[in-house]
Amino acid sequence: MRKFHIALLAALLPLSALATTPQSAVLDVQNMTCGLCPVTVKKSLEKVSGVSQVQIDLKAKTAKVTFDADKTTVAVLVRATTEAGFPSTVHK
Repeated sequence: MRKFHIALLAALLPLSALATTPQSAVLDVQNMTCGLCPVTVKKSLEKVSGVSQVQIDLKAKTAKVTFDADKTTVAVLVRATTEAGFPSTVHK
């Protein structure tokens, strides 16, 4: 039984090497004018599959999003905020 566990562990180790490194993007978000706007933007981004973290800066009108590039794209993030009423573009 012990040999089985060792063999199973050895077989699974290479899979961890295939895990992707999280990526991040900063979006310039339009229409954020009050204290509740960032809540809506954050929730819209958190609903996107693959998003692991969202930080909103109301003053700078930006959203920093950490995500798994195997599960989503920046275009999907932009669409999520836009559909919530807050059009966004990639920060330059």
